[in-house]
Order: sequence, then structure tokens, then C-alpha cells
Amino acid sequence: LNPWDVMLCVSGTAIACENALVVAIICYSPALRTPMFVLVGSLATADLLAGLGLILNFVFQYVIRSETVSLLTVGFLVASFAASVSSLLAITVDRYLSLYNALTYYSERTVLCIHTMLAGAWGVSLCLGLLPVLGWNCLHDPAACSVVRPLTKSNVTLLSASFFLIFLIMLHLYIEICKIVCRHAHQIALQQHFLTASHYVATKKGVSTLAIILGTFGASWLPFAIYCVVGDPGYPPVYTYATLLPATYNSMINPIIYAYRNQEIQRSMWVLFCGCFQAKVSFRSRSPSDV
Repeated sequence: LNPWDVMLCVSGTAIACENALVVAIICYSPALRTPMFVLVGSLATADLLAGLGLILNFVFQYVIRSETVSLLTVGFLVASFAASVSSLLAITVDRYLSLYNALTYYSERTVLCIHTMLAGAWGVSLCLGLLPVLGWNCLHDPAACSVVRPLTKSNVTLLSASFFLIFLIMLHLYIEICKIVCRHAHQIALQQHFLTASHYVATKKGVSTLAIILGTFGASWLPFAIYCVVGDPGYPPVYTYATLLPATYNSMINPIIYAYRNQEIQRSMWVLFCGCFQAKVSFRSRSPSDV
């Protein structure tokens, strides 16, 4: 057994377990039906599928060796991780809208916008996953292979370019969110003639949280995306594994950042597992900017 494949399988198992719990909680709790939790559920579903894809890839690689199965598994992983990254972008857009259009955020228009974003994200992700299956692969042309076999160089270049674009959009939106948060803190200071310590701490914590979210996302995916562009299929496979493994950790960290830190989800976990609270407990509606 290749130890790198074992680590990817272990990573996939942890990802699947973490995100399956989030999906179960959101499906179980009627109170978690707001657009924000729909987006978190989409992210958890995508990461759950990615974790299952890593497990299936390990099983099929050592049990059922077939070109067709290999293409299906790679396509499944591409679609799942693409949906995960796209869901992260949708969450970022939702957070921006909740601050930029705070007065009109809780409206039918926002719900329609969220559903449209998710439909587009999953549709594009599915198309990207189908490309290798439909013939954009290097099984019959080894010279066209990339560092991720059986994907072609042009295929991984497209995927990397899409990631860089999404990362830049998220970076821009989070900078705008920081500006809005700082502007709100300044307006509060003008109204109260000074900025209280609690407002300063809350503002600093909010900006730090955004930096951690974006930094984690970039640190996980940027090395693999860059290596897919500059790497050569003749390089040792260990380079591909060493950059791909940290990318999978992003799907392992996402539930902690976007789900388990949320008070409503924490309360629903207690209801689901030990019934410490009544099912009719009231939930305080929160904006994505609070999470």
C-alpha cells in the first residue's frame, strides 16, 4: 500500500464523518431552513461527497483496477471539490449581501438569489466532473497527461484558473466586508462619541475571523492549484500527493469554521443526540455576518 493513498483515505473518512453529521443536523432541524444554513448544507454535502470520493478512489485503486472506474472516480472527485469551492464562494457572497443590503436581506429576492447561486454552482461543478468521463482525458495519449492522471494538462489548467478566479473574488469580497465592518464601527463611535472596548474587540475579532477563513482556504488549495499549472507529469508522484493532501484538509476544516461554531447547530446537536433541550426550543434568527 502506498502510504500517501492511505493518508488520503483516512482524510476522506474523517471528512465524510464530519460533514455527514452536519448534513444530518441541518436535515433534522426544521429551524435550520434559512438561506445561510442552506448554503452551509450545500458546502457540507459537497465535502461529504468529496470524502466518499477519496474512500472510493482508494478502494477501486487497490481492489477494482479499471480505466472506466478510474475516470468515474476522478470525475466524481473533481465535481465534489468544485462544488465545495463554489459553495464557499456562495457563502462569501451571502455574507457580503447580508451586510451590504442589510435592510432587504430577509426577503424572497434573497432566497431566490441563494437558490440560483447554488443551482449554478452545482451545475458548473457537475459539468467539470463530466469532462474527463466524456473524453477529456489522457488514457489514450500519455503525452497529454498532467500531474493528476488521467486528467489532461489543459483540463487541470482550466480547473486551476477557475480556482484562482474564485479565490480573487473571495479576497475582494472579504476586503469589502472588512471595510463595511470598520465603517459600521466608526459610525457607532461617532454616535456614542467614542469607540467602546467591546466594539473594538468585536471589530478586531470579526476581521481576524475573516482573515483566518480566507487564509485557511488559500493555504489549503493554492499549493495544489499552482503545482497543477507548473508541474510536469515526469516529476515524482510524491509532489502531487504532498500538495493534494493539504487541499483535502480544507474539507475537513470547513465544518469547524462554518457549522460547529454556530450556536444553532450546537443546540441542534444536543437535541439530536441526547435530547437535552426540547424540540420546540426557540432559535434566534442570525445573519450570515454573525457567523
